[in-house]
Amino acid sequence: MSACARYSPGASRARLVLSAVAGTLLAALLAGCASRQMIRQQHRAAVFNTELGIAYMQRDELAVAKRKLDLALKENPDNPSVHSARALLFIRLDEPQRADRQFREALRLAPHNPNFENDYAVYLCSAGRTDQGVKYFLLAAHNPLYLTPAAAYNNAGVCLRSAHRYAEAAQMFRAALAVRPNFSQAAWELADLDFKRGQFAEARAVITGYMSSYKETPDLLLLAVKVMRAQHDELDAALYARKLQLDFPDSTQARALARLGNNPG
Repeated sequence: MSACARYSPGASRARLVLSAVAGTLLAALLAGCASRQMIRQQHRAAVFNTELGIAYMQRDELAVAKRKLDLALKENPDNPSVHSARALLFIRLDEPQRADRQFREALRLAPHNPNFENDYAVYLCSAGRTDQGVKYFLLAAHNPLYLTPAAAYNNAGVCLRSAHRYAEAAQMFRAALAVRPNFSQAAWELADLDFKRGQFAEARAVITGYMSSYKETPDLLLLAVKVMRAQHDELDAALYARKLQLDFPDSTQARALARLGNNPG
């Protein structure tokens, strides 16, 4: 019998110990794999239930939406999208304090997510917290990952205009147009702000400057009619009115034009 085959009580005990340790490690590994798989399944379920919750919110089935989002929270409390969706739900349920906490939790978990910053800013402005809202709009606008910074500037302008901070609002609308010159909504907001403040020449410059380079919109054409009438320029007012009627005959703006009569609005 060779030395390798010779019986050795110590060696036998060592093999038994190693076998037992290996078995324990294998069991732990398998348990860990099963645990990770279960966590992955729960995280996928959280995403699915969040999507369902948002869909039910869009259908105004808020009780069902809440059940889905509560379940998503249990499945993955560290998913910022779950908290963001719950914040939107609490806004719909008129629970502002809970909405605020959920927005803040989403931003704590994803501190540089521009979409969460923008959504929180919308909430803050709707709650009358203008300075905070503008702050978060600008964080989103300056975030290189945000795909629509012009929209964030425009939203900041709307927020400031609602607070009667007109000069600051105009700056934001101009910033939006600097980023995206063909942004018709920002052009309308700026021109309408000038019009409402009696600054007809400034409003006209915004409108004609935009429409000389980009496609007219029904909103801009209707506003152009009002501005031209306010300046007693009946010829250009008629030209813009005719263009609105021909190019957008079924629009709400064309119907509004018919009701406008000779009132510049």
